Amino acid sequence: MSEQEAVESVDVVVIGLGVAGETVAGPLAEAGLRVVGVEAGLVGGECPYWGCVPSKMAIRAANALAEARRVDALAGSASVSPDWAPVAARIREQATDDWNDQVAVDRFVGKGGIFVRGRARLDGPRRVIVDDRVFEAERGVVIAAGTSPAVPPIPGLADVPYWTNHDVLEAKELPDSVVVLGAGAIGSELAQVMARFGTRVDIVEVQERLLPLEEPEAGEALASAFEAEGIGVHVGAAAAAVALAPDDREGVVVTLENGAELEAERVFVAAGRRTNVEGLGLETIGLTAPLTFIPTDERMRVADGVWAVGDITGKGLFTHVGIHQGGIARADILDPDSPAPAQVAVPRVAFTDPEVGSVGLSEQQARDQGLDVAVALVHVGSTARGWLHAVGNEGLIKLVADRERGVLVGATSMGPHGGEVLGLLALAVHEATPIERLRSMIYAYPTFHKGIEDALNQL
Repeated sequence: MSEQEAVESVDVVVIGLGVAGETVAGPLAEAGLRVVGVEAGLVGGECPYWGCVPSKMAIRAANALAEARRVDALAGSASVSPDWAPVAARIREQATDDWNDQVAVDRFVGKGGIFVRGRARLDGPRRVIVDDRVFEAERGVVIAAGTSPAVPPIPGLADVPYWTNHDVLEAKELPDSVVVLGAGAIGSELAQVMARFGTRVDIVEVQERLLPLEEPEAGEALASAFEAEGIGVHVGAAAAAVALAPDDREGVVVTLENGAELEAERVFVAAGRRTNVEGLGLETIGLTAPLTFIPTDERMRVADGVWAVGDITGKGLFTHVGIHQGGIARADILDPDSPAPAQVAVPRVAFTDPEVGSVGLSEQQARDQGLDVAVALVHVGSTARGWLHAVGNEGLIKLVADRERGVLVGATSMGPHGGEVLGLLALAVHEATPIERLRSMIYAYPTFHKGIEDALNQL
């Protein structure tokens, strides 16, 4: 068969069918385009199988244990016996179908898509090779290859059976003890989950606080909450080496740069994500290595006939951002003359307890941009609802305002339901709502939401 005969002509090829890729591929197929979706892993990607969905199932269960333990301080007494087995079963049966993506594949094919299992590489802007198949995409190619857990080059780490978030959420039993390397959202969330199920946990973070991307006050408050639960918190501490425990003991030993040694049954690596750019043939569209993320413009365009969406762009690394980006790329493919998308405020939530929601600029980021900054800070425990809540009421509301424009440019909502309370603040930052307008609202009493009014009155 000649090369010309072997080439399959289609409209669009989507490389990677995680959430962002699905957001592009499925609707384009439904719109009547000939869409090839290529996926080497599971259709749906990280979110439904190891990320958002199963992790929040585990967090829900862990939070139920924590609430039960608070009964003694509020309403009598309660006996709690943690059992990971129902959580593991729910993850398998309700979230992941035991890590089988056939339902997702059928959903895409049912929309008219052409599914190809394999690894794709570009051979120019509109040409994609998957094993022995070659596709020419008349309208273009969308890269949505996502990310994988990053493993830092710590001496000895590669020689021990370390865990990633995949291993935690696939586990039918949790370890008796664990050292968590990395205190971002993933590390912090799952560290607290394991601790609430009876695992002895030490969490290590090279930065000076937990959740280093969030406001300092949030990281400090979370550290206090963790320590109150018996979690060992080691911040400003880098792991210098990892080794198997001596012969007479099982497990691993993590040595910190300050000389401290942490011994545990397992080490859980939660040191961020790395983009899956290797082997994509990006050099054939003018991108040269080394490449951390794939750069795009506001329409998610990388080059003529090439778009990138999702985590691989480095713009957020959140499911909701990937879905938003997928919508932008999809619209641009269908109508290249459509108006450019407006700038948006990106919210994010770390589902720890207390929950940490944030949007827009931090105080330091706002100052670095040269803004005339005003800041307000209210502790949830000092609000009416926080006082009534009594236990488990740790948290804060922090507002970052631009004095010159009289608007909020950033906010943090930390506490019970912190991500839900963030909703109004995300809207305010997104719409640049005047602070005086926000003050004119009536805030229901007594709600956690009313703490926003308390903070506004400080500005």
